[in-house]
Amino acid sequence: MTDKKEMLGAAPIGKLLFHLALPTVVAQLINMLYNVVDRIYIGHMPTVGDLALTGVGVCMPIIMIVSAFAALVSSGGAPRASIFMGKKDLDSAEKTLGACFGLQIVISALLTAVLLIWKRDFLLAFGASSNTVEYAVDYMGIYAIGTVFVQLTLGMNAFITAQGFTKISMVSVVVGAVANIILDPIFIYGLDMGVKGAALATVISQALSCVWVIGFLKSDKSILKLRRKYFLPLPRIVLPCIALGTATFIMQASESVISVCFNSSLLKYGGDIAVGAMTILTSVMQFVMLPAQGIAQGAQPILSYNYGAKNSERVKQTYKLLLVTCLAYSVTVWLAVMLFPDVFVSIFTPDAALVSFASKALRIYFAGMLLFGIQIACQMTFVSLGNAPSSVIVAVVRKFVLLLPLIYIMPNFVSNRTFGVYMAEPIADVIAVTFTAILFVFQFKKALKKIDPFV
Repeated sequence: MTDKKEMLGAAPIGKLLFHLALPTVVAQLINMLYNVVDRIYIGHMPTVGDLALTGVGVCMPIIMIVSAFAALVSSGGAPRASIFMGKKDLDSAEKTLGACFGLQIVISALLTAVLLIWKRDFLLAFGASSNTVEYAVDYMGIYAIGTVFVQLTLGMNAFITAQGFTKISMVSVVVGAVANIILDPIFIYGLDMGVKGAALATVISQALSCVWVIGFLKSDKSILKLRRKYFLPLPRIVLPCIALGTATFIMQASESVISVCFNSSLLKYGGDIAVGAMTILTSVMQFVMLPAQGIAQGAQPILSYNYGAKNSERVKQTYKLLLVTCLAYSVTVWLAVMLFPDVFVSIFTPDAALVSFASKALRIYFAGMLLFGIQIACQMTFVSLGNAPSSVIVAVVRKFVLLLPLIYIMPNFVSNRTFGVYMAEPIADVIAVTFTAILFVFQFKKALKKIDPFV
């Protein structure tokens, strides 16, 4: 345990960032892979595969919101725990861990009740039709029961990462992924449970991951111990965590709103092919940006720990390396998409007409992506240093102040209104990155002066 703390405060930053980031990148890629495999199994169900897949697809926005509530607590609580560790205040760090655990239990109970009572209403509101709603209800009815496992797995795993145990947090994801890939065909086809089987496989897989995560946090290997005496979610402990986690919550939960707005506008101007292309664009975006997000998550324990330890030089060095790495990656991805858009699109569809249309749309949608590494690096640093107001501001500005209005404004200024909708994304990205960079310059200097007046 002492070695892990000394590593965060003294190991060479480049080597340390690679050591911490690699497992988080692998974990994110595995997590996305088994979600894709899940949909492939459902889509290949005999006779009803297309309807079942559509029904489960309608559940995705709700599942994203459930995950966002886990992030609301953990993405604020985990950096605060790292900061306390840097201050050598393990008692406060463990109180943060325990209170966040208790809060997630409460949130899980409320979400489960809401989903079980109003699942049909929510699913119809998110686009389920009379042909697909029963599949969606079957899936969500079982998934809702396992909400507590989702909340605790995602939420508590962040505290493992925050201690620098990124390999352990990666295994947490691998346990669930492997179990899900094995159980899916058994329940869906072997036991002829269909969509219900897919949901049950997901719940059991999350439960196994949950047992792994909690088992580690209660073991002697963990620096921070999960102690029952700290489970009460006292406001003075959890409210600062929620404030810091609000930015991540907004980013994740708003994806559902953004998706509905994009799809409604694209359906109006471009029809089904435009909506289908949007599904591909968002899938490509999520897939190619996962490594950058994993790198940023790997940097979080280093930034938070050294900020708590008042080591301003290591904080600056870590941020600079994070910025250069994320920017280099986003520029590389942007260049690849601009040169070979059809290669990325073809991963998701063999349809020639859709590939042709989506390839043109992808170039527009990704036009501002070369600068997005700046956004990722700055936003993660805001969170890592406990700057809740700034992290919330940049999230709200990009999603609600810029992107949402531009979805409806841009089609009125270009001849091809469908492509005008896609243009909202790069314009919002460029303005948001500029705003974030300016805000960061002032806030980063201010944060460093708090720990080192001579900076």
